[in-house]
Amino acid sequence: MIRATGSGAAARSVACACCAVLPTAMASPATPSTAAAGRRHCRRRLALPLSLLVPSCLALLLAEAAGIPTTLDGPFPPATRAFDRALRRGSDDVPLTDPCLAPRARPPAPEQIALAASADAGSLWVSWVTGRAQVGSDLTPLDPAAVRSEVWYGECSTAAADSYPHVATGSAEVYSQLYPYPGLLNYTSGAIHHVRLRGLRPATRYYYRCGDSSLPGGLSDERSFTTLPAAGTGSYPRRVAVVGDLGLTGNSTATVDHLAQNDPSLVLMVGDMTYANQYRTTGGKGFPCFSCSFPDAPIRESYQPRWDGWGRFMEPITSKIPLMVIEGNHEIEPQGHGGEVTFASYLARFAVPSKESGSNTKFYYSFNAGGIHFIMLGAYVDYNRTGAQYSWLEKDLQRVDRRVTPWVVAAWHSPWYNSYSSHYQEFECMRQEMEDLLYRHRVDIVLSGHVHAYERMNRVFNYTLDPCGPVYITIGDGGNIEKIDIDHADDPGKCPSPGDNHPEFGGVCHLNFTSGPAKGKFCWDRQPEWSAYRESSFGHGILEVVNSTYALWTWHRNQDAYGENSLGDQIYIVRQPDKCLLQPTSALSLNCPAGRCYSLMSSSSCGAHRAVTSGQLFWNVFVIMCVVLICTVEATSIPIFLGLILQ
Repeated sequence: MIRATGSGAAARSVACACCAVLPTAMASPATPSTAAAGRRHCRRRLALPLSLLVPSCLALLLAEAAGIPTTLDGPFPPATRAFDRALRRGSDDVPLTDPCLAPRARPPAPEQIALAASADAGSLWVSWVTGRAQVGSDLTPLDPAAVRSEVWYGECSTAAADSYPHVATGSAEVYSQLYPYPGLLNYTSGAIHHVRLRGLRPATRYYYRCGDSSLPGGLSDERSFTTLPAAGTGSYPRRVAVVGDLGLTGNSTATVDHLAQNDPSLVLMVGDMTYANQYRTTGGKGFPCFSCSFPDAPIRESYQPRWDGWGRFMEPITSKIPLMVIEGNHEIEPQGHGGEVTFASYLARFAVPSKESGSNTKFYYSFNAGGIHFIMLGAYVDYNRTGAQYSWLEKDLQRVDRRVTPWVVAAWHSPWYNSYSSHYQEFECMRQEMEDLLYRHRVDIVLSGHVHAYERMNRVFNYTLDPCGPVYITIGDGGNIEKIDIDHADDPGKCPSPGDNHPEFGGVCHLNFTSGPAKGKFCWDRQPEWSAYRESSFGHGILEVVNSTYALWTWHRNQDAYGENSLGDQIYIVRQPDKCLLQPTSALSLNCPAGRCYSLMSSSSCGAHRAVTSGQLFWNVFVIMCVVLICTVEATSIPIFLGLILQ
């Protein structure tokens, strides 16, 4: 794996000196003994078939050799890497005149080419834009049917479009951003095309051109992509990059540079893409706080050409790697009288597998990528238990076959667990409505943005440490113009009042804690026990699933404050399907002492510790057994054996 670190906007990389599958050790804020994790895990795996014992032990032994902690070592003591307040907290937006943002293709040639996964590996979406967007007072939208929506593709590179064996067609649309207020300018987009390719072979490289073959210069240059692996316990995406609240600043470009060097096979964008709504409709300069800079604006304005610049900037990545998005609050972009129309740009520009996954809306959907089932939820549409999204989520989780997709990863924009002052308990209502459902179905990882910082939680459910709860990760530190968040709710004088942090959608459900060290309080007086590590720096995350129980999570820091050799957070997230069983009934309805709701099949932290201590002898015997089993494999077959296990 390539390590991406940064100093300023210049990205630097360091080649990994370990094996090609598992990386070398990265400095971690909390590094308890991984030997304890190995002993605990193998003790719990005694009932596994022999064929699964060897791969599990290999993963454990490699993890121990690399010095990387696992979630079995947790819960970890809370740790914070403090921000140097003498440093700059952000940077300005890149201007639209920059060569990476300015138009490069001449109409009718396609630009802003982007891929998106479909519900399975056999299909994929291709999107692009033709024609020029317009800004002004009296605009005539383009005719989206004037240019065909075609994708020519095949498994072999070719110089001519008609030499490809396949062609798929789709549709196009145009959207407008209209403001009926004096002095505000309107916008109408170019033609936005979406084509779905079907019948693809999983894990296969394809070459393609998109556009209109009937027009001179109407097709793109040849591009290529590799389809995601088919669903199954033995196949996973090579790397999944995760980024949130990206924007288009100098820091954003460093994040994208580092992300590209990590060579992911899939990118998740957890909301707040362009920050076009930090501008007046007349363009000019963007500001970190729109309402502070323009208190008399009749509506939250948005300068839509920033979307076009963002699409051009991202095209070198999105034209070859699927980009999966979910809406954030900066995609709301109200328009019309009183802002009755919202999300016009988000809904028009992105293709997502909504119909394929049964949601019929781009605000929430799901898809498979090898043995991972991804669920993308909407925080800015109805999430109540009586609503359509909750009903869809319940059905989607019920359809998941953990024998085929062992991992379930959920993502939405606004975090439920957050110890920063910014957005503190802002989406508590959503948590109260949906958390129990995710817990009962054993969602493994939850990814969010919104807070412009990095934070990884200990496994938690209902604000209580729980070995079967998901690992919640906030990664809203992509680099946007609103700058990094540095204040924690537990810092002296930084606890928000219950009247602060109202969400832009939904109700307010702020609460005081009813148990634990913060009982009776709105904020903790120290870093909460469910917060394992937090840091105010820009960066992105990489998820590498090793097998059906082990996944490596790495956060790559790219803020220049910490120097060339600075490294971020890294941990193995370990599933325990034999202990954390699916629950048919509500976890909140169980009779749990003192509000501590653990899995029916799991023990408390102190009980687990006692079991580990008493299992010392078993672990030693088990390691010897693993070594004997491994040694029975012929020496020439070991590399192949490792590859099959750890792919």
